[in-house]
Amino acid sequence: MKLLLGFMWLLHWLPLPVLGRFGDAVGSLLFVVMRSRRHITLTNLRLCMPELSEAERTAIGRRHFQAYSRSVWERGILWWASEDRLRRLIKVEPGPVPVEQMTSQPTILLCPHFVCLDVAGASIAMVASASSMYVQQKNAAFDRVLRAGRARFKPVKLFTRQDGIKPILRALRDKLPYFMLPDMDFGEKDAEFVPFFGIEAATLTATARIAATTGAQVMPVIATFLPDYQGWRVKFYPVWDNYPGPDMVAATRRMNEFIEERVREAPAEYFWTHKRFKTRPNGEASLYQRSRSTQAADET
Repeated sequence: MKLLLGFMWLLHWLPLPVLGRFGDAVGSLLFVVMRSRRHITLTNLRLCMPELSEAERTAIGRRHFQAYSRSVWERGILWWASEDRLRRLIKVEPGPVPVEQMTSQPTILLCPHFVCLDVAGASIAMVASASSMYVQQKNAAFDRVLRAGRARFKPVKLFTRQDGIKPILRALRDKLPYFMLPDMDFGEKDAEFVPFFGIEAATLTATARIAATTGAQVMPVIATFLPDYQGWRVKFYPVWDNYPGPDMVAATRRMNEFIEERVREAPAEYFWTHKRFKTRPNGEASLYQRSRSTQAADET
């Protein structure tokens, strides 16, 4: 891992168009060799975008592997590049980062799993402190670099799932913006089955529940690639009106609908390699079992 980190450190000096194309090349290779993740990706795309042809979904899947690979290699820029370079590469919309709005009252920064989500964190870290959930990495060296990279500008608070909800509530009450990444399948605990692209998906209701408990406003923020390897776009969306309301399930459905709309705008950049529909209601069979037809389609 230390060799990999050293390689990433060397690569971060490259011009972004060179590094981005390198990431694309690696991603194209991974799309060929990582059969299990390719199957998950194409299964998700078949479920979510049945209106597309198999060739169109495969093209999106290949571009997703490229985008995911790019985001990993380009993370070195987020960890080690100068603040001036980051400011040149990150375009904030509508701009600038709405620091006063997000720190004047409790704020949940809703950040769905697009591959560039760390860029959203970096754009804020340069101007304001924030907090987020954190998964401790198995490799100690990588864990240290990851934590240092996220905390190298303003102080941050990183919570683990084991910490529970209380530190998050305290941070919000102290008006420390909290990054919320609510769109992964963590099982049925604290979740409801809510449609996502028309498929019942176990979805955490934490965004709605925390907003109701703390009175926090919900401000979505999404990072995507700029065209032609010119950097990244970080877009802050208007705070949601009347959220969450009295119905936590309806609020969670509203969240999923918003994420769907954003995914359709940049379909290759959403985190399709995750088993978003792993947990099934009422003992339904897994959606990721490989039939002969899907196996043949995945391997073409």
